[in-house]
Amino acid sequence: MRFQIPSPEPDIVIIGGRRAPFRDFYHRFLRLSFTSAFGLIVTAITAINLLFSMFYLSFGGIANAQPGSFIDAFSFSVQTMATIGYGAMYPESPVAKLVSDVEAIAGLMVTALSTGLLFTKFSQTRATLIFASRAVICIHDGYPTLVLRIGNERANLIVEAKARVVLTRTERTAEGRHFYRMYDLNLMRDHSISFTGIWQVMHRITADSPLFDLTAEALVEQEAEIACAVVGIDDTSLQPIHGRKVWSGTNILFGHRLADMLEPRPDGTLHVHLAKFDEVEPDPFP
Repeated sequence: MRFQIPSPEPDIVIIGGRRAPFRDFYHRFLRLSFTSAFGLIVTAITAINLLFSMFYLSFGGIANAQPGSFIDAFSFSVQTMATIGYGAMYPESPVAKLVSDVEAIAGLMVTALSTGLLFTKFSQTRATLIFASRAVICIHDGYPTLVLRIGNERANLIVEAKARVVLTRTERTAEGRHFYRMYDLNLMRDHSISFTGIWQVMHRITADSPLFDLTAEALVEQEAEIACAVVGIDDTSLQPIHGRKVWSGTNILFGHRLADMLEPRPDGTLHVHLAKFDEVEPDPFP
């Protein structure tokens, strides 16, 4: 049977992958926002209570509950699942006792599962790394240089942050087949002992660089992409964090530079203009 599994890349669909419903659900749950995850659990618990309410309405047998009252049936279901036990309503028929026992067991399982999922979701530490929407190639210290801008939105340190940049492009093999080849780009500085604020990752384009003698048109024609991954340790939670960004050939600008975000002031302070994070300025090659 043919089925599809969504991939983290929005333009890629995996067909024929192995089925793993619970694993995929857990993975998708962890990728939800906290609000969505909380809403999903509340919705699931409400749906289970509604299901058992229908059983109580169908079979009856609940003492002090008005016959045919959905409110009483739903209230008793919530009390049973939550193990509240006010005592105003209780099962008195064999069927009602059986249904309430099943719901109590289901309630314990749902509570344990929900607690684990929410704790895992709450304890996750996510990096607030941002990447400039465009990469630039400009002259820096006399050499053409690829420059990528990375920012840390959170007011903390990312200890031992490491960056890695990879160029992916299509090539034709000796057999005449198309092949996606990956090249590691050597960086002028690939690590920062304490990353906070802004970091400009740079690759010097020399004769041994995969970008040497390439033009903007060639990057688009080769379906080139430049991917940057940053990993490090959050100094507050002491947990590893990571971030990633991919620039296509159309988002790599030749003869431009990233706008300067820093402005020294006469009083000795340094202003950082975050509004210029994505701005670029023309910087023609000599």
